[in-house]
Amino acid sequence: MRATLARAAGLVAVLTVAGLLPWMSGKDPALSLLRARSAEQEPTPEALAAIRADLGLDAGPLSLLGRWAGGLLRGELGVSWVSGTEVLPSVTAGLQVSLALMGAALSVALLVGAALAAPVLVRGRGGSGALAAVLAAVPEFLLSLGLLIVAGVWLGWFPTSGWAGPEHLVLPALALGIPAGALLGRLVADALPSVLDERWVELWRGAGVARAPLAAAAVRRVLPPLVPQFGMVAVGLTGGAVAVETVFAIPGLGRTALGAAKSQDLPLLQGTVLALLALGLLTGAVAAAVRRRLLGPALRDAGLTLPAARPVRVPPAVPAVLGAVLVAVIGWGLLREPYVIDTAARLAAPSAAHPLGTDALGRDVLARLGHGAASTVGTAAAVCLLGYLLALALGFLPNLAAGLADIANAVPPVVAGILVAAATGPGTGAAALAVTLVSWPPLAAHAAALTQEIRASGFLMAQRAMGASPLWILGRHVLPSVAAPVARHAVLRLPGVALALASLGFLGLGAQPPSPEWGLLLDESADYVERAPVAALAPAVALALLAALAVSLSSATTRRTIRSVSLPGHRRRKATRAAV
Repeated sequence: MRATLARAAGLVAVLTVAGLLPWMSGKDPALSLLRARSAEQEPTPEALAAIRADLGLDAGPLSLLGRWAGGLLRGELGVSWVSGTEVLPSVTAGLQVSLALMGAALSVALLVGAALAAPVLVRGRGGSGALAAVLAAVPEFLLSLGLLIVAGVWLGWFPTSGWAGPEHLVLPALALGIPAGALLGRLVADALPSVLDERWVELWRGAGVARAPLAAAAVRRVLPPLVPQFGMVAVGLTGGAVAVETVFAIPGLGRTALGAAKSQDLPLLQGTVLALLALGLLTGAVAAAVRRRLLGPALRDAGLTLPAARPVRVPPAVPAVLGAVLVAVIGWGLLREPYVIDTAARLAAPSAAHPLGTDALGRDVLARLGHGAASTVGTAAAVCLLGYLLALALGFLPNLAAGLADIANAVPPVVAGILVAAATGPGTGAAALAVTLVSWPPLAAHAAALTQEIRASGFLMAQRAMGASPLWILGRHVLPSVAAPVARHAVLRLPGVALALASLGFLGLGAQPPSPEWGLLLDESADYVERAPVAALAPAVALALLAALAVSLSSATTRRTIRSVSLPGHRRRKATRAAV
């Protein structure tokens, strides 16, 4: 109930922010709309006054928001400010397309997840999970471009854009479903070994029960604690669909929301955001109902616990090699000039002068790759620092942190990016703020778990009995014991944050030209991949290496998180001091 209320409050808050966007941006809404409707028309005072009178902008944002809320109660979403048409038919049409795409993606996800979890049922023990972790870490926009280039352009197996038949559904469904299925498969594969070691499995085997019924019973036993995670995966599809629909030019809800944010079409933006978040809330409610159904009346109150996360077995040399390759490429690129334009060398092949070729303006790709990495990593470091400070503050307020985390988890990062970019304009700062708003919950959960354990330890009780003040205990024992492990966790999340920033840059919500940010580079290079494949694929390969590095470091995150919350108090404190 608390999670449902928190998500409903988040929905109201997001819609309120969407309603205030034109005024939060500091720009004249009438001027933005005039330029969106006709770029050639002069913004005369008479033209702007006519737009304000037509849309009721003179009444102020609160009055406009109140009218929209009243229309929502009557089943109306208003009229588009740009096209002048009803918003509801546009939202309904986009929702139908997005639901079809998400349904196909969920089918792919279930097939991929079953394929990854099936070996565990056969062998009775888990594998390394490295393949599932790598597939789950690949961003949807990067996988979309890879499938479009290979299966659509080079091989010509499937259409590369549009929405005219089932064949147009294949590549987008694969791009959305493969990462989601890899995550689902890894969750099930991590949980199955502990279930197969339970006493009832041994009894069933001794009674001669066949393998198929036993496997079905084990899967049913492991599903209840995992169903909420499945719901979060489905919510994530609503955010990933924005990038996939943009890459394949699909007229879905996410692409419509992105276009509405860029054109400042407030009623259409409100309608699409409402549909996206309502879809997420509905998914969460369905997941909760399925979990209760699977548990049954006997276990409904007690529930079942989720098995501890199993770290991916990655050889220690892998992150070192990946990091060395990225550092070498970035360092080499930083020594070159990224902004020099040479139109005579447009789309040149790799050579001694340009090791990775040139882009459509004749700029050196290696130089832009190196300077873009410095910008992306620096922004990601600032986001990690902000998330770390926020996690430390909320770690001492677990109840408040849980409610805020529910709201943050209900808003996909891309939706947050759309809203922030619409309010402040696209840019590096807007992308950083959007990622910060939704990326802090894992760090806060880690900080809250450590804080709770330390406060319950015996040595703190002794300190209180000796008369130590709460402030002294906080500064001398609690904060140092929490700060170091959470700081390591924040640093290890840096590659994942950089990928999130790149995804917003790819959608035009982050860094703007002529910045060499990696996501923007990938967006700019996708148009000439056939003429200059090396130059176009260079940022894609760099992002793929970054995703692999994120997987390698996440295994260390999992191991250290488990160890920091499971060691006895005095041993964990000694380990923390040694690490510091």
